[in-house]
Amino acid sequence: MRVIAGKYKSRQLKSVKSNLTRPTTDRNKENMFNIIGPYFQGGNVLDLFAGSGGLGIEALSRGCDYLYSVDNQFAAFQVIKDNLKLLKIDNAKVFKLDYRKALKRLCEEKIKFDLVLLDPPYGKGLVDGILEFLITNEMLNNDCIIMVEELKEVIFDSFDQLILIKKNDYGITALNVFKYQG
Repeated sequence: MRVIAGKYKSRQLKSVKSNLTRPTTDRNKENMFNIIGPYFQGGNVLDLFAGSGGLGIEALSRGCDYLYSVDNQFAAFQVIKDNLKLLKIDNAKVFKLDYRKALKRLCEEKIKFDLVLLDPPYGKGLVDGILEFLITNEMLNNDCIIMVEELKEVIFDSFDQLILIKKNDYGITALNVFKYQG
């Protein structure tokens, strides 16, 4: 697993040695970032089910200002910290928390996001509640991009403020890209 483009291009990343995480392949990661635009002009990124932290680190590498990386597993938390240390990244905060507690804490800190990466456990119905929380608590900057990887048959609730701008199927999963219009 490596960083595809930007400041940390071609740098190798550690991955979590556990069957509880699914690392995004380099090919899928490249496809994701090609869809939303290859580079960013700053902003905060939230990687809510971060695993090894590869997606959030890719966003930093491509120009995001600050990363909030969240995973509930200790092994994932440790690998994210190791990857940030390996690349000498200091503009990131890593939380070993349940996603609900992390969202509440970030809300209390009044942090707003320009990019949200959601790759939750598939088929658990978590995405709608997360999107509702982010919208209701005004945690998204206007034009925030939200990338959701989920089983392709999953239909999400409709939110007036979210526009589905792209959906790409990859085998049993789909990448859904939303844009927030506050």
